[in-house]
Amino acid sequence: MENKRKDSLSINLVQIGVWILILLIPGGINYMISGGTELSSSILKAMLVLMIGPLFLYILNYTALVPRFLFSEDRKKRKWFYLANIIIILVLNFRKFFPGKIPSETRELIPFGDNEIAGMYAAIIILSVIFQSIFILLAVGVRYIMRSHRQKIDLQEAKRQNAEAELSWLKNQLNPHFLFNTLNNISSLTQIDPDRAQESIGQLSSLLRYALYESNAPTVPLDGEISFMEDYVDLMSLRCNELTTVEKNFVHPKGSVQIAPLLFISLIENAFKHGVNSRHTSHVDIKMYPDGEDLVFRCSNSFFEKTGSDEIGSGIGLENMKRRLELIYPGAYKYTAGREGEEYSALVILKGILSKKADGSSLIPQQQQ
Repeated sequence: MENKRKDSLSINLVQIGVWILILLIPGGINYMISGGTELSSSILKAMLVLMIGPLFLYILNYTALVPRFLFSEDRKKRKWFYLANIIIILVLNFRKFFPGKIPSETRELIPFGDNEIAGMYAAIIILSVIFQSIFILLAVGVRYIMRSHRQKIDLQEAKRQNAEAELSWLKNQLNPHFLFNTLNNISSLTQIDPDRAQESIGQLSSLLRYALYESNAPTVPLDGEISFMEDYVDLMSLRCNELTTVEKNFVHPKGSVQIAPLLFISLIENAFKHGVNSRHTSHVDIKMYPDGEDLVFRCSNSFFEKTGSDEIGSGIGLENMKRRLELIYPGAYKYTAGREGEEYSALVILKGILSKKADGSSLIPQQQQ
């Protein structure tokens, strides 16, 4: 809201400046006509009078008629825009319809007949109406541009709010099913490997704390996100038997880097969900590493044929991730995914993210106050 007020103030100041220049034009023309030696008050007065009508029409349309009637959602109100302008134009040109008797001394100087004089008055009226209509159209045009700009801002704000809602939804991907399986696996480990069970409980605690409390900001430190993904992969690995090989390699880039939180969890979850088979040899390989100013995330896994809504790559979480990429990193990311032989792989490249400011402010659309 604050940004909208600032935009309106800036536009109004620009318009005031333009109108001041326009009103100075008659004086400039008068100065040039007189050759810079004298001022003709009659010419100057005539020119200023000529501008009063258009100025009045512009201000009235800009401040009231266009926003309240022409752009009204109620179509019945739009007729008042046209009716009001027609009445105002008739009032402004009323005297031109009745020029009165021309003085005899002036009449002798005019080498035209009555018909020619009437034609001149008609031409003056037509030109006056056209001139005034142009300023009505200018008011409509300025208001249309302002409305389009505000609609664009509102759309961006709606997308931002939608992304935040999607982020909240994505956090819920750490669903009870995942927690149930993880706790069952940890419970089994308490009999076999108590030390690893205790370590897994600590990882689960860190994972939940991060997802619930530390990922509420638009961006988070990349180091914290990597630690979260490492814990997530370790806990997902508890579900795998000896036939599955899980490899992870997260390379921490130098410096302080910010990233949108929980961005790659759907890819990791997808790899374990569709790439692990307890009866066949399986593998999951997850990597993240810097490449110049870009950040690269690769995820590859065994491919086991799926059908229907369970087909790999068709999940809501992946669609959610793609929408977030488009909103948060428009034109600055690359995403590819698909099958290569007996393997399914996904690649996400965040372009130039390692050169962004540490606060990540340039990554997220600004919130309208």
